[in-house]
Amino acid sequence: MSQFDDQLRKVQRDQGFIAALDQSGGSTPKALKLYGVSESAWSNDDEMYDMVHRMRTRIITSPAFSGTRLIGAILFENTMDREIAGKPTGDYLWDVKKVVPFLKVDKGLAEEKDGVQLMKPIPGLASLLERAKRKEIFGTKMRSVIKQANAAGIEAIVRQQFEIGKQILSAGLIPIIEPEVDIKAPNKAHAEELLKVAILRELDALGGTQRVMLKLTIPDEDDFYADLIGHSKLLRVVALSGGYTREEANRKLARNHGMTASFSRALVEGLTAQQSDAEFNATLEASIASIYAASIT
Repeated sequence: MSQFDDQLRKVQRDQGFIAALDQSGGSTPKALKLYGVSESAWSNDDEMYDMVHRMRTRIITSPAFSGTRLIGAILFENTMDREIAGKPTGDYLWDVKKVVPFLKVDKGLAEEKDGVQLMKPIPGLASLLERAKRKEIFGTKMRSVIKQANAAGIEAIVRQQFEIGKQILSAGLIPIIEPEVDIKAPNKAHAEELLKVAILRELDALGGTQRVMLKLTIPDEDDFYADLIGHSKLLRVVALSGGYTREEANRKLARNHGMTASFSRALVEGLTAQQSDAEFNATLEASIASIYAASIT
């Protein structure tokens, strides 16, 4: 059994959730600020990335962070290229923690059009995927955002996501397709209806052995994505926290059976650089325990 097969089995069958540790250049200052590190603490991007890597290393090496409750972790490219305890980050995740590594591959969002923000072009995607495969990264994640229940915009988002998803599949990785519906969208429930129709169309068109993952906003209607969760072309459906507090995200997620978390800000809520290791680990333990409980309903 290959490492990829072991990871595939874990992703498909294990209970647990996926940690999103993939803040990129634009969102890193905000993530560090929430962690208690102000922008005055660094003078250039290299120093900023050093600081966020120390934060992520502290999270990943914590006793609370392991494959008993975590299925995977999504990394930023800069994190993939660094090491933890002398091992490449992806290798440390799998070899030491038994957590499956994923890589964020999108380059941010385009300007809003037809009520949505498509992904910007991803130059050098083929070489990035090749490098990720060499580093034994299992899969990828890419995000676009739906602001309005606009059928043309939503179809364009889903089409773009699956077109790039097929390129990722061809490179031997598993894509997490993330067409986020903004939790503040004035017609969120209708946007979710349109989104589900578009996703089902693309799933039904996938080739015989092709399978993907989905990362979706927790829907307004409980169990609304049940027919996606049971689809033969889907390995797993995970949920983003979308700006909800951890408590609210957990409460909403627990009502959606078979949908598991892939939280970012909600996961690290309450963690600060100023905490002692004991305080930090206790806070992370409580966070992971609560998200895990909400994910296994």
